[in-house]
Amino acid sequence: MQRRNFLSLIPQAAVLASTPVLMRPAFAQDGVNARTITVGCSGALSGPLAGFGQELKIGVDAAMTQINAKGGIQGRALQLQMMDDGYVPTRTVDNVKKMIGESSVFALMSCIGTPNNAAILPMIEENNLPYIAPLTGATSLRKASRHVFHVRASYSDETQRLVSKLVDMGIKNLAIVYLDNAFGKEVLADAQKTLAANGIKATAEVALATDGKNLSGVIEQTLAAKPAAVFLASAGAASTGLVAGLKKVSPMLPIAGLSVALTNDGLKQLGNAVSGLAITMVFPDPNRARIQIVRDYQAAMRAMGKEEFSLGSLESYINTRVLAEGLERAGRDLNRAKLQTALASVRNFDLGGFMVNYQASPFVASKYVDLGVMGSSGRFIG
Repeated sequence: MQRRNFLSLIPQAAVLASTPVLMRPAFAQDGVNARTITVGCSGALSGPLAGFGQELKIGVDAAMTQINAKGGIQGRALQLQMMDDGYVPTRTVDNVKKMIGESSVFALMSCIGTPNNAAILPMIEENNLPYIAPLTGATSLRKASRHVFHVRASYSDETQRLVSKLVDMGIKNLAIVYLDNAFGKEVLADAQKTLAANGIKATAEVALATDGKNLSGVIEQTLAAKPAAVFLASAGAASTGLVAGLKKVSPMLPIAGLSVALTNDGLKQLGNAVSGLAITMVFPDPNRARIQIVRDYQAAMRAMGKEEFSLGSLESYINTRVLAEGLERAGRDLNRAKLQTALASVRNFDLGGFMVNYQASPFVASKYVDLGVMGSSGRFIG
């Protein structure tokens, strides 16, 4: 929170502190006052997944600015409190613990990373904190909970769709490069399972350090297996270096990855090397305004002076819109239990070409998975 905003709240906090409990207004709820609703997020604004954190913040800011310009939520403005964790789970825990301890947020939204989310979920349950749209598709984290509301399809859904497509294309000797952490190992297991269902075993399975420090050895080991294609179970800066290294040695080698494989900055860094790269999408193409939600997103981005669109910022824009729908349904007399009940009531809600459907716990809004192929411009061509 900016210093001037914090200081502006001190007189209000003093009044509330001196008011007898029974006389306090109905909105005396953590992260909520008469004018604002504050949502917390811990994400990588530095480190190997910094691109994801930066895109996330842009998308949330675009959505909140658009929503607030139309009167906010029941007359209250939405605001984001985002703290950098550098993709380090212990820092994620410290950040969320701080937000809870300071009573500064009403709900949590879109913390980044599988190991990071695994680390904070016990705190979510213990503190009855509504948590919307964790930025992970890990199936292992999709357990029954009345507090957690996922939006994106799972990594299992993405992996099965992509690996099955590669097998259908006649690719039998597939090399898998996976990030050496909980995320990469879970995606690796999903890929192994899909291959096994087709009577196939990967020709190579190579672990890539999250900071990319073993990149040269990974490239050498992967290419030594002479694969017909490479499947990326990696994300962020490590993926960028991996694709660049593989393409430098073998320009025509088919490479495919999940929706989180590369950030928008990573695509730009790769330049022409992205041509032919196959990527799953768990949200619509952010550059094709064929459906209303993408048109709304593009309008919100342009209103902030942003002309570059990305899957990452579209995802966080949609996540914010899902949160906003829950808050609207919860009503003016807001509390956390009402928000959770409101979100759980969402059935087949059309955001404008993107359906949100929370039917039963574990709550997962979407199963949307599409496949796209990158052109040299870094945009999808098919």
